[in-house]
Amino acid sequence: MLAISVVIITFNEEKNIERCLLSVKTVADEVIVLDSFSKDATAQLCAKHGVTFIQREWEGYSASKNFANQQAAHDWILSLDADEALSDELQKALLELKKQNQLHTMSFNRLTNYCGTWIKHSGWYPDIKIRLFNRKTTQWHGTLHEELKLPKGETVKHLDLDILHYSYYTLDDHLSQIERYTSIAAKDLYNRGKRPAVYKMYLNAWAKFVSHYLIHLGFLDGLAGFKIAWYSAYATFLKYKKARGMYAYD
Repeated sequence: MLAISVVIITFNEEKNIERCLLSVKTVADEVIVLDSFSKDATAQLCAKHGVTFIQREWEGYSASKNFANQQAAHDWILSLDADEALSDELQKALLELKKQNQLHTMSFNRLTNYCGTWIKHSGWYPDIKIRLFNRKTTQWHGTLHEELKLPKGETVKHLDLDILHYSYYTLDDHLSQIERYTSIAAKDLYNRGKRPAVYKMYLNAWAKFVSHYLIHLGFLDGLAGFKIAWYSAYATFLKYKKARGMYAYD
């Protein structure tokens, strides 16, 4: 039977990590957690579940995930975020694939829970992600939105089952992430010499709202769908505003 190393990166994930670890218990032959010196109970919860727990200064998403992959004992990597968990159906399917020695580079759906509501539209579902791969041939690339760089000609098999994503518990959680991510995104624009025009702040924000709420049927997700569209538009506006602000100090 083929073996799977589950790899997770963490920082202050005491709200999420135990749920994630319990969901991979039947699938994982080992679990590697790379932690950026959490200040909460993340380390204690990981110790409780007997994972390989490594602490290392944060180097960015891709660098951290690639380092963690190299610490694994097995070549087949199942990469999860701490706020994710395998659905029961996905656990059973992966276990069966292991028994049949049928592991491949694979993608799964990601179903997101937003402030207590499961989001089935808004451009958030199925949110297909490649999460199972062989570390010998595949690595993470990118700074803000890390992506897997696959070998030329690699076939990705899609398993139409869900990773459960517990994204935001409150609107404050969403706003905190917007603040963090827009700073990273604005810095990336600045480093690439991209100075957004003023009109882009407003036009692109409006386009983002329309995309989430109307084109991707966010209104079918009720009030949660409206909030997702509104805050996504705000994030787009803020990213460009921060990028323009950086040029003011040149």
